[in-house]
Amino acid sequence: MLRGLATISYWADDLEAAKRWYTELLGVEPYFHRNGPDGRLGYTEFRIGDHEAELGLIDSAWRPHGGEQAGVVAYWHVDDVRAAYERLLAMGAKEHQEIIERGEGFVTGSVVDPFGNILGVMYNPHYLEQVG
Repeated sequence: MLRGLATISYWADDLEAAKRWYTELLGVEPYFHRNGPDGRLGYTEFRIGDHEAELGLIDSAWRPHGGEQAGVVAYWHVDDVRAAYERLLAMGAKEHQEIIERGEGFVTGSVVDPFGNILGVMYNPHYLEQVG
């Protein structure tokens, strides 16, 4: 039934600031933009990584259910968890969960970006086998 990650969406009260922050973090410009009914930027999307996974940033005004939603941690594979984690903190993210060695080469850590979204980083040997 679930065939793979299609898009991760993060909400931001200040979408222009989020777009700049993620552009700096990712080192690429978003490839897609959509304006909202008021003419302001409402959605922007990046393609990143080995499989060009989609990371979408959405204006918080578009949140369903009055802004209430459950959270999830999506882990993005990185080659050096500590370096990625420290860079995120240096860019203004806050610790969500410290770096944890989970066994057999799996290492995770997560932060909360300046816009309130949980961003996980992970070294995952299985991911490397799949792209290898």
